[in-house]
Amino acid sequence: MQVLPRITVEVPVLSIGRGPSDYEHLGRYVDALRRPQALHMTLLHIGILEDFSHDVADWTKGVTGTEAATRKTVAWLQALPVLGSFSGWAARLIVLGGGNVSGLEVEVPAYVHDFQVSLVKALHELLEELLVDNVDDFILSSRALGYRYPRWTPHVAVGRPKTRGGESWEIEPLAVEFGESRIRNRRFLPLFDAGQGT
Repeated sequence: MQVLPRITVEVPVLSIGRGPSDYEHLGRYVDALRRPQALHMTLLHIGILEDFSHDVADWTKGVTGTEAATRKTVAWLQALPVLGSFSGWAARLIVLGGGNVSGLEVEVPAYVHDFQVSLVKALHELLEELLVDNVDDFILSSRALGYRYPRWTPHVAVGRPKTRGGESWEIEPLAVEFGESRIRNRRFLPLFDAGQGT
């Protein structure tokens, strides 16, 4: 069975600390430390595109069909602005995902928070264009979007907590360098004819 890819807007992690040993040192607190080249920070989670389109079709009772929702969402994703590279700091490990994920809590510049807020605003506008009413209710109930927290916490998931207590740990401050924003799994987005109607 093929696992469908999740679509997110994210920034890749280019480096943590002064070198590989700074990152490997986190293994004192974290099990199954993730590969450094796979690290990223999610700015906006869309989820499996097919599921998102079905959620829209169900919510609108078919007024917006799944194909129209998919087509408009793909065009919207591809037109999103790009956030340039930036630097942050991490001095704490936090527990996320119901206790299953350990992440670096990252202090980022204010304009990164502003960019993330602009993505959420753009998502609202997309949903209104898709004829979704009660947009906030839809966002909180959509299985694809999977929103559980009202406030975005900048973080980089790095592995599994060694203990299940849900604690956070202070660590030696680490510089974290991020690349420019991108659409994760962009290559899996369906292609549509530019001349196709909406």
